[in-house]
Amino acid sequence: MNLLDAKVINTVYGLEIYLDLAENIEIKELYVPTIDSPFYDIQFGIEYFLLREGRYHSSQRNYFHICMNHDFSLITLKETETESLFAVKNEAERAATKKLLGEWFIQTKGYQSSLNRCITKVKREDVCTTEDIQYKTDTIKFLEKLLELTTEDIEQAHVERPVRLQAVSIS
Repeated sequence: MNLLDAKVINTVYGLEIYLDLAENIEIKELYVPTIDSPFYDIQFGIEYFLLREGRYHSSQRNYFHICMNHDFSLITLKETETESLFAVKNEAERAATKKLLGEWFIQTKGYQSSLNRCITKVKREDVCTTEDIQYKTDTIKFLEKLLELTTEDIEQAHVERPVRLQAVSIS
């Protein structure tokens, strides 16, 4: 019998139940530094169950980014504009979510499996130009660095909220 590793966050909307299953972790986007965007960036989706008032549950998938500068010395967590893992949470719940990412998520088999699958996929891609080779090398280096993240790395990371444009009324 296998024990399933799970974590729970109590929110005002109910209990968020996170299971360590490979199919619950999705890598949605992956970027390496360019002239226009000098950061490594990966967007993860995490599926969880929301148990509301002990009566019913729904499965949800929400997202967040892990960003690093070119030399991997600065780590930032970023919220997505929609379906954010941090959205509609008070400060205590946001702190619990960040703690979940640092103490549990980056240690899960699902996280490690998703990154290893991505590394394998990138390694199998054909390259034609020196730019392709550099992109492939940088991508693999970033993914391998993500496998080395520690709880302290995540706990020390700043969480950035998305920049929202404010509508201005012109009369």
